[in-house]
This record gives sequence, structure tokens and C-alpha cells, in this order.
Amino acid sequence: MTPVAGVLLAGGLARRMGGGDKCLRPLAGETLLARVIARVAPQVGPLILNANGDPARFASFGLPVVADVVEGYAGPLAGILTALDWAAENAPHHPLVASFATDAPFLPRDMVEVMVEARDLAGADLACAVSGGRTHPVFGLWPVEFRADLRHALVEQGERKIDRWTASHRLVEVVFPCDPVDHFFNANRADDLAKAERLIAAHGAEL
Repeated sequence: MTPVAGVLLAGGLARRMGGGDKCLRPLAGETLLARVIARVAPQVGPLILNANGDPARFASFGLPVVADVVEGYAGPLAGILTALDWAAENAPHHPLVASFATDAPFLPRDMVEVMVEARDLAGADLACAVSGGRTHPVFGLWPVEFRADLRHALVEQGERKIDRWTASHRLVEVVFPCDPVDHFFNANRADDLAKAERLIAAHGAEL
């Protein structure tokens, strides 16, 4: 498989969760971030955490913490660009970067493998996840060689929407099953965390 680096996107402001680091909220005895890392780390080579502010609060996770290369909390596209720049400098033998939200505790353990295969079969440039009829563009596959194009869109054109930028490239949408739960369930609010606790209690090892 094409070597893939990974980025965990944690650069947002988490307003719907009341601010702070959403990914550090507890879930079933560990943090959201710890659960996501456990699923992501085996799927990629180098893995970084994209987060702004003092990186010391993430020191226990043992990952490089890289702040946005674009100022002003420009959204997930800024985190993706940050990862592409980081990979170009630090992981030159990894031409692709996979991105993951850090509030999705059930994301697929084979996401990267499935996406790389789908991208290759479709002859596409980019890939993103779909489940339950919904597109999840923050779970994507991005060529490092596209970083100049993405920087132009972010800085010169002020683009903030992932799907508007991907529309100008060859994109394959990769459908994942929702069994036993939607693997791209995300915890945006406090009641989502309570729901995630119930899903873990109900399904356990199936997740």
C-alpha cells in the first residue's frame, strides 16, 4: 500500500461542547483522543496532532503537536494543509496524508486501507468517507503534492469549506457500513458523549 502519514485534527474551538479541548473529554474511562489514537496509529506511518495553543497539554500522548500554518482558526482545511507541509518536510517517503477528527470514537480500524484501495481503483486524487448517506470530509486522504493548491485556496481565496475545495479535484467518496453503529459518529455536544457511553455499553468489543 502507498505509505500514508496521519493527522489528528484538534485545532477547533469546540464551541458546541462549551470550549476547551473536546478531544480530552473522558469517555468510558479514557479520553476521546486516546480512543482515536488507538484506532488510527496502526493504520498510518508517522502520526501528528494538529492543535493550537500550548502543546504541553498533549505531552502524555507522545505525538508531535503541530499548530496551524494559517492563522485565525481557519478550520479543518488549515489542519490538512499543516499536515501536508509537515509530511513534505518530515516524512518525504509518504506521499499521502490521512486526516481524522478527534471526536469520533468508533472510526473504522481499516479506514486508510479501504480509502487507498478505493482511490487507486477510481483513479482519483482525493478520498473522503461516507456513511449513512452523509459525507464526512474531515476523514479524508490527501496527496502531499496538493499543498500549494490548498495554500492558494486558503490564503488567497479565503476558502474554508472542504467540499468546495475538493469539488475542483478528482474525489472518490468511500462508503462505510453503519453496523453495528455509524463508525463516523462524532461527539459534538455533551449529550453525544452520553450516547457514546451507551453504545459502548451495548456493543462493547463489536466497536
